[in-house]
Amino acid sequence: MSASRLIQYLFAPMLLLCGVCLQAADNPGAAKVVNGLTEPFLDVTLSSPVSGIIRTELFKEGDAVNKADTILELDKKLEEFEAARRKEIMDHNKQDMESTAVLFKTSKAVSRDEMEKREMEYQVATADYGVANEQLARRQINAPFSGTISEIYLHSGAACEPYQPLVRVVDTKSCYFVGHVEGTAVAHLKLGQEVRVDVEGTAEPVTAHICFISPVVDPASGLARVKALFDNPDGKIRPGVAAKMHLE
Repeated sequence: MSASRLIQYLFAPMLLLCGVCLQAADNPGAAKVVNGLTEPFLDVTLSSPVSGIIRTELFKEGDAVNKADTILELDKKLEEFEAARRKEIMDHNKQDMESTAVLFKTSKAVSRDEMEKREMEYQVATADYGVANEQLARRQINAPFSGTISEIYLHSGAACEPYQPLVRVVDTKSCYFVGHVEGTAVAHLKLGQEVRVDVEGTAEPVTAHICFISPVVDPASGLARVKALFDNPDGKIRPGVAAKMHLE
């Protein structure tokens, strides 16, 4: 082997390594791409804490709802009668307490013990009325926030068990990009950092801001979960599709 060929053979790995280092130095701002999925800003599945028959369906799938709107109602006749009965008892005890209070102040015909007894009866009746109202309220499924009904699992006439899924409500006015970043790269991210997100099926990228960086790295994969929030006021992006986040 000639001397020139020997030098080329010995120094070839070093030349290749230098070439890689020079290429990285020439492009220090190369974008890093993180694959992930889009998720709605809020996504809840509603249920009832009590069993019953669904009697009224006030909205349908795809409808927009405001916070506290009643979506479904269970049969509630017995609860309405009980609430009305408890209210009558409460009102009657209130009148007794007030009339007893007048006699107690203006004459000696009523003792203090009798007055305190009437007050206690009114307080108990008020508590019973509150319990009856709470039982009545549990027969309604209300929207916890303004959003859209994405699915109704049971409809009018169906029986439901306690905590059985009944309605899914989502808020897609804002969305999350959720992905996983290498643990060694997480240290270079910061909350509020602006990133570009390419969403599958959309022509234009969206601007998002990192809102969550997992405080721990998964030991099995070596990845940390990262979330970035972006606006979706027109609902053009439907959460659940794949997306890519670009970190400059």
